[in-house]
Amino acid sequence: MIDGALPYLRCPVCAGTLARAGEQALRCALGHSFDIARQGYVNLTAGRSVHPGDTAAMIEDREAFLAAGHYDFIAEALAAAARPGDGLVLDAGTGTARYLAAVLDAHPRAVGLGLDVSKPALRRAARAHPRAGAALADLWRPLPVADGSARTILNVFAPRNGPEFHRVLRPDGVLVVVTPAPDHLTELVEAYGLLRVDPDKGDRVAGALGPGFSPVSVTTVRRTLRLTAEETRTLIGMTPSARHLVPRADGEHRVTAAVEVAVHRPG
Repeated sequence: MIDGALPYLRCPVCAGTLARAGEQALRCALGHSFDIARQGYVNLTAGRSVHPGDTAAMIEDREAFLAAGHYDFIAEALAAAARPGDGLVLDAGTGTARYLAAVLDAHPRAVGLGLDVSKPALRRAARAHPRAGAALADLWRPLPVADGSARTILNVFAPRNGPEFHRVLRPDGVLVVVTPAPDHLTELVEAYGLLRVDPDKGDRVAGALGPGFSPVSVTTVRRTLRLTAEETRTLIGMTPSARHLVPRADGEHRVTAAVEVAVHRPG
């Protein structure tokens, strides 16, 4: 529900505080109004975004694959890295908010807010957890979130806006970034021509975050997945490669799932 996250939201036009304006809108003191979709997420974009985000087909595949539990090990790593206690858990690039929901389950005093530019994703994210709200927002623009309000920021396979992350994170907070390890899905890369992991990914992440963050730890977690043909197809369908090829798969596959979980603190 958006109400739990409401104290942390800010108007994307004037940065003023937002309040309910009836059942289907939020409004600031200057009268800027933002619609709440019937699915429960609020549109906090100041103008049209040039990034459409994941398609409905990609989101459907992601929901099916994650619901089967194949990436639960990533959710567990996020929950362990998040700051305990109350406050806001901000999921920047939330997708269906399954990871955010897992972190909130592990931290029962926290509230969550998922940001994404994909409307199909937000339709699911808005209902992912009773303590989580969802908002349409472009991560490349100023985030509609108050200064120093997030105790934990999650960033899983999503764009990184270092200056904005630094602005909205509490001084004692943590930023948890998940990126693919070099051998992530390597079997499918070879078999189906998926996009390869950039070998300089770590350097690019550090560059995107900028000098406002200091690394605390980097942990690689991996699992060997045994997937049916249909599960393999949904996995391919939820990746960026789905924009460049028709997701398909034949037979069963043993697939390496490997990610790097990097914890950063401001300063």
